[in-house]
Amino acid sequence: MPKPYPSEFRDDVVRVARNREPGVTIEQIAKDFGVHPMTLQKWLQRAAVDDGSKSGQSRTDSAELREARKRIRLLEQENEVLRRAAAYLSQANLPKRFYPLVTELAVAGVPVTVTCRVLKLSRQPYYRWLVNPITPGEVVEAYRANALFDAHRDDPEFGHRLLADEARDVGESMADRTAWRIASQNGWWSAFGKKRGKSGKKPGPPVHDDHCTVTDEHGRIRHEFTAEGPNQLWLTDITEHKTSEGKLYVCAIKDVFSNKIVGYSIDSRMKSSLAVRALENAVAMRGDVAGCIVHSDRGSQFRSRKFLRALARHRLVGSMGRVASCGDNAAMESFFALLQKNVLDRHSWTTREQLRIAVVTWIERTYHRRRRQAALGRLTPVEFEVIMNTTVALAA
Repeated sequence: MPKPYPSEFRDDVVRVARNREPGVTIEQIAKDFGVHPMTLQKWLQRAAVDDGSKSGQSRTDSAELREARKRIRLLEQENEVLRRAAAYLSQANLPKRFYPLVTELAVAGVPVTVTCRVLKLSRQPYYRWLVNPITPGEVVEAYRANALFDAHRDDPEFGHRLLADEARDVGESMADRTAWRIASQNGWWSAFGKKRGKSGKKPGPPVHDDHCTVTDEHGRIRHEFTAEGPNQLWLTDITEHKTSEGKLYVCAIKDVFSNKIVGYSIDSRMKSSLAVRALENAVAMRGDVAGCIVHSDRGSQFRSRKFLRALARHRLVGSMGRVASCGDNAAMESFFALLQKNVLDRHSWTTREQLRIAVVTWIERTYHRRRRQAALGRLTPVEFEVIMNTTVALAA
């Protein structure tokens, strides 16, 4: 069964097909983007239904119907929680504890999340209660925290060592390190000890090791971006360009083996979701990519929790270069330089839509299928991958 194309890729192909120049056929556009003409026709028909220019049930209507059914089911569950809670509270002979009620409703099919939200309960304490009663260590921790809080409230200028001394005086013995941990977890800082940060922004710390460095015979460390096969090393970065409507941001992912752009995403805002969508599109186009190294700079988008979770979900290996060193990602910078020279700087762009169509057309039509590269033996990235994959298949 063939892999589904990413939705962003389908939308871009439809945009190009709708805005094609006179004389350009659907078959030619399908060939440029590597899809079947019948597939492109189906995408155009679906887009016409979604736009309302053709009768039928659009994706929005289907999504709204599913969302309505989901809301109805959720309302039924919430009503059941309120009904059972009212009956539970009306029994005067029972202790007023909601955790047993949460368990009963979970057995009846009401999710714990829904019950805790309706009853305004936190899930973590419930799960702790469900697994184990309060341990003696937690009781000791609570008494120590109370003693430290009392001392902090009386003398806000005290640091954690002085707070520990005050707690020992009232009978709660603990090490200075323990006092520091409890105070820091609860935000009980000394009034004089909290330092202000500088106004300038600094690059964040790396969240991955640098997996693309080698040491030469002179002991110097340098970067080497090479791969023996596809989906072994990907490079990613984000570029921006202005239009009359505002800036447009492009996040691209390149496979070092063939220099092919295996995934990209375009948006009007440079958020972590831009990098996540580019990664998801790359995984959808390439299939099994477990173990592939994804090298980037230390931008906040690539250090975000969403991007890290996406890497872990697909079993990818993150890699990050040094601060303020463009050579650490030179291969990706060279691609963006080509994009800048061939598309972005050609003329002024009025709308983001025009620039988006130009970018995806240049990537899919020109860079992938027409621009021959000396590093690939004067082949295009698509030709190089076809030849190499065929060679590997014959060898096997």
